[in-house]
Amino acid sequence: MINPIAYFFWDPQRAMLPFNLPLLGRPLLWYGFFFSLGFFLGYFIFLYLLKKIPSLKTHAKIIAEKVTFYLIVGVLVGARLGDLLFYQRGLDLIKDPFIVVKIWEGGLASHGGALGALIAVWILARRLSLQYPILKFTSLLDLLVIPTGLVAACIRVGNFFNQEILGKPTDLFFGVIFGHPADGSRPIPRHPVQLYEAIFYLALFALTFTLWKKVASMRTRGRMSALFLILIFTFRFLIEFLKEEQSAWLESTAFLTMGQWLSLPFIFLGLYFFFCTKKRE
Repeated sequence: MINPIAYFFWDPQRAMLPFNLPLLGRPLLWYGFFFSLGFFLGYFIFLYLLKKIPSLKTHAKIIAEKVTFYLIVGVLVGARLGDLLFYQRGLDLIKDPFIVVKIWEGGLASHGGALGALIAVWILARRLSLQYPILKFTSLLDLLVIPTGLVAACIRVGNFFNQEILGKPTDLFFGVIFGHPADGSRPIPRHPVQLYEAIFYLALFALTFTLWKKVASMRTRGRMSALFLILIFTFRFLIEFLKEEQSAWLESTAFLTMGQWLSLPFIFLGLYFFFCTKKRE
């Protein structure tokens, strides 16, 4: 018998407001609010960083708006495709290709979002660098990874409200009992992995922002990207040991989870950026 008093019981309404939004005919969900809040805050941090670069200061707002638009599209499309291909069976995508844009039906994979963001940054950097030579791919990425930690933290808080991305059962005193888990499992004390990730991502944001401001060598092209990718995806690899398997392709007894397999290429990419940075010095 579980004693709910010994654990934190969590069962909020998924809707932030008790009515549907005009035109959309759908309620505003906590997840959507935190997702939007992350990008809203990330935009202003990115704008601040751009203004600290003398050659970009006068055009910072235009650049920030364009980059934010590309990123939102890249992240949403990549995250939706990633969920359908790696966590669902993918057959629904063949039957109905428009399911990709139905983000209100749920299913956004962070690794797919990360890949979509990288592709969006690469495409945009090729255009921006013609007008602003300083904004090569890795230079632009170095700036963007700084607010990304804050954005990721907001999204994980949204996952916590949504009662999704569940941790494994625990008997530790800080275990959380989700009243209505998104996967339909029974309410038992679990690791609040969403909060573990949110705290780590906030710390990573604080670290990268501080290093960018105070350590000149961290502005070497590719160095911040390397640090960010290695740290965040190594953490993602490790935190997966505390998560329930979410992929329909893998069994819960598999050697590695889908999240761990998908984290490895990003860790290798971070190492590639690191060694390329060393060669430039």
